Amino acid sequence: MRTSQGIEVADIFRLHGPEYRRFHPMPLNHLRAMHAIEVCRTATLGGHRYEYSCGHVDISYNSCRNRHCPKCQTLNKEKWIESRCEDLLPIQYFHIVFTIPSELNPLVIMNQKVMYNILFRSVSETLLELSNNPRHLGARTGFIGILHTWGQNLMDHPHIHCVVPGGGLSSDRSRWVSCRKGFFIPVRVMSSLFRGKFLEYLKSSFESGDLIFPGGMRHLKEPHVFEMFRGQFYHRKWVVYCKPPFDGAEGVLKYLGRYTHRIAISNNRILKVQDGNVSFRWRDYADGDKQKTMTLKADEFIRRFLLHVLPHRYVRIRHFGLLANRSRKENIALCRELIGSCKTVTNEKEKPEAWQDQLLRICGIDITTCPICKKGTILRVELLLPFRCNGPPDNC
Repeated sequence: MRTSQGIEVADIFRLHGPEYRRFHPMPLNHLRAMHAIEVCRTATLGGHRYEYSCGHVDISYNSCRNRHCPKCQTLNKEKWIESRCEDLLPIQYFHIVFTIPSELNPLVIMNQKVMYNILFRSVSETLLELSNNPRHLGARTGFIGILHTWGQNLMDHPHIHCVVPGGGLSSDRSRWVSCRKGFFIPVRVMSSLFRGKFLEYLKSSFESGDLIFPGGMRHLKEPHVFEMFRGQFYHRKWVVYCKPPFDGAEGVLKYLGRYTHRIAISNNRILKVQDGNVSFRWRDYADGDKQKTMTLKADEFIRRFLLHVLPHRYVRIRHFGLLANRSRKENIALCRELIGSCKTVTNEKEKPEAWQDQLLRICGIDITTCPICKKGTILRVELLLPFRCNGPPDNC
């Protein structure tokens, strides 16, 4: 039995991954993710040997840097957040979540890239179009969209979190237009337009042959059957949730720190691995947000985890409108000038940090001082070469 003391997703993959791969056909991106997580921070990837003046010797193995690895997100997250600090304005920000009906989930799993693109496009066009409408904001805004594909129970639950400023530039770019305090755009209006756009793009993808229908979805290949399937969703409620405004720019940063580089499950939620089962904590939002324990067979746990491995190089954090990468810097400068603020949320550091300083600030690890006696200073670093192996590439 393995208990919560140090239990990791990597341990589950090492114990039960070989058997899972033997009995389950897997796409290359799943194999890559599993292999990367299994060898992360092990001798397989090589590392460094540190020798200190007190005589202590310490070894640090390299990280896999795979974006699905629970151990490799902290530094990436902090670097990304620091680069976003310059984009924040001294205004209210809103958190809006767009979710599709669960009956579409099987189609999404079999067509991840196509369906995620439809989701992003529908969300972005909904927000930009309604913001431009004089009946609502009447200005061009911008926002960050973050794709999440899971629920707390690790099942598929694709949705997009959006961080949206409460305002935008006028059509002639001569003034800043603010929304009403505490209110952005009516949720029912966003939900209706989002539904229409998503279903229309779904129809276009079917007609262009971009969708596949394997196994139990084979019947949807027939145009009239697919149209009946698609048509039922016009009469369903599509969930769009607009949360209360963030508590200033600091609240936005706190949110980004929690959500941007999150993966399906963190290691600290795993409780134990025993008799081929995995137990982990989860929060049941349908039952008063109660925290519960779920136990799954190891192969089912692995299957659910791999549901959320994204297609190769798929971008899950995107910027739209005023925050689009091509003109973000110029747009933010203009917005700040029109708002009358020359300040933004910035880091206290003016000079680029050395990686040793960054590791100390973010992770609390000071590699220049002996971790045992806290007095010895580093004298020598030796490079440890990685082992050669026949596994899949360790990054995706």
